[in-house]
Amino acid sequence: MQLTDLNWPAIERLNKDTPIVFPVAALEQHGRHLPLFTDSLLLGEIVRRVSERSAERVLFAPLMWLGNSDHHLDFPGTLSAPPRTYLDLLCGLMENFIQHGFKRLVFINGHGGNNVPGQQAVFEVRQRHRHRRDLLLLFACYWHLGRKPREIEPRLHQHEMGHACEWETSMMLRLAPHLAGDWQAVPPVEFGNAFEPASRGWITKDRTASGHIGSPHLASAEKGEILFGLFAEDFVK
Repeated sequence: MQLTDLNWPAIERLNKDTPIVFPVAALEQHGRHLPLFTDSLLLGEIVRRVSERSAERVLFAPLMWLGNSDHHLDFPGTLSAPPRTYLDLLCGLMENFIQHGFKRLVFINGHGGNNVPGQQAVFEVRQRHRHRRDLLLLFACYWHLGRKPREIEPRLHQHEMGHACEWETSMMLRLAPHLAGDWQAVPPVEFGNAFEPASRGWITKDRTASGHIGSPHLASAEKGEILFGLFAEDFVK
């Protein structure tokens, strides 16, 4: 079910145990070869596939395209809600649906920068409603929901999600190849974050001058379809 398709009496009639899914993504730089809307486009496709399989069991809110992308602001075109603003936005969405009587609220995330404020948001709202024993508040990235793609598809080079990387570029080649630039000529940028295992405060240019992290030159539309399929199946489970 799509929230945008329903009127308020239809929402009122829903079983209050119906899971409410909030897709959250971003509009930010994705290297020199992928569009700014990459995260939102990819998550939108995964949500489309999942919603087709969920029938009347789940209510999907519209995809929230503005994310916490301050670390990308050195690259023109990036739009960002600062971390505390973004955290308050997510808290507000949960409070809206708690007020409407719903108990099972799930954020499915398509942008790594949303992860920390998203986890903090579900933590804070749970504390506000600590007397409740019937609330389930979840936040998860779609690439962390189950199987490890490289263990299933050995042709994948990367072991994890990067940024404008082999995985994202492959999915974009499957979804909207006309929006992908000269990905085959893009040199790899190695993963890694200096000072690990400490958690470093960083901006994107501390890690990559070009804006991407990973190996986009190894991407293919075939790999993209495999990734879409795996991520959608894990989301449903």
